[in-house]
Amino acid sequence: MDFAPSVYEHAAQLIDRSPWEVSRDADLMFLGHAEAYRLYGHSPVVVGIDIYNLEAEAYGAPVDEPGGSGIPAITRHVCRSVEELATLEAPDPRVAGRIPMVIEVGVCLAREFPGADVRIPLSGPFSIAMNLLGADVLLAEVLLNPDGTIRALEHLVDGQMPFCQEIRRRGLDIAFFESGAAPPLLSPGQFRQVELPPLKSIMKGAASIVGHPVPCIIGGDTTPILDAILETGTGYVICPTETDQQAFMERVWDRTEVTVRVNTSPEVIARGTWDEIRAEVDRILNLTAGRDNVCLGTGALPYETPPENVMRVKDYVARIDSEP
Repeated sequence: MDFAPSVYEHAAQLIDRSPWEVSRDADLMFLGHAEAYRLYGHSPVVVGIDIYNLEAEAYGAPVDEPGGSGIPAITRHVCRSVEELATLEAPDPRVAGRIPMVIEVGVCLAREFPGADVRIPLSGPFSIAMNLLGADVLLAEVLLNPDGTIRALEHLVDGQMPFCQEIRRRGLDIAFFESGAAPPLLSPGQFRQVELPPLKSIMKGAASIVGHPVPCIIGGDTTPILDAILETGTGYVICPTETDQQAFMERVWDRTEVTVRVNTSPEVIARGTWDEIRAEVDRILNLTAGRDNVCLGTGALPYETPPENVMRVKDYVARIDSEP
């Protein structure tokens, strides 16, 4: 089984810098992710620290320094309604915000590590809308103005297509993230009614640009919406720790054309004893035993995760794989 840790802000810890510093500096971002790849050899290598902020910041939402090892976040929402979202001019990925910096770091990483699967994070429309509007306003719009919300989300999808094209033009690939839309924030019915049409649009558009189905990474309690996620045509999903992982795997068991990354608890990997960590890994191995096309994930590794914990998991999984 492949081991696929999710390295975002943790890359900053590996070079003894703060997430804020690394998120704003191309050289530091390269150094952090390069060190992570040398240590873990993970796939994919997703470039970035605060991956959900890129597009919203490019649209004008401010990201302030959090201090210490805090993760940068949007600090002020710049839109008041879905009608405003539907009139926003799409940012130019060649010049807007930190998007060009992240793409350039990806190019440098791909050049430094020719065997690495380097991907640029692409946010889904609901996650972008949440950063621009705030969760309370967006969820109220979903309830009271579902048609207007769908139109706004589709507008944001259109705005993501130049970003996809620029990623492809630079010889890179896409990692797609849309955790803002997961239950319990949206009910399964709201997900299917409001989120699924634009989600299908962006997944289809991104796939046509890069030439293959794009992984659809949605955290949260996703078992109730798994069938809808699979309707997007994705070939890669995650089984998050926040959901009933047994029920999730039972539902996707026979869809072996779809890769499932089953996440361990990032808190256990970051703070557990080796016995606790090994028990968590064994739990996932038992859960997936006998199914093809699975890998072991971590969720986003906390900044302070000891690198030796991650490397020990990697070695443990490799040793089990080598046993007859």
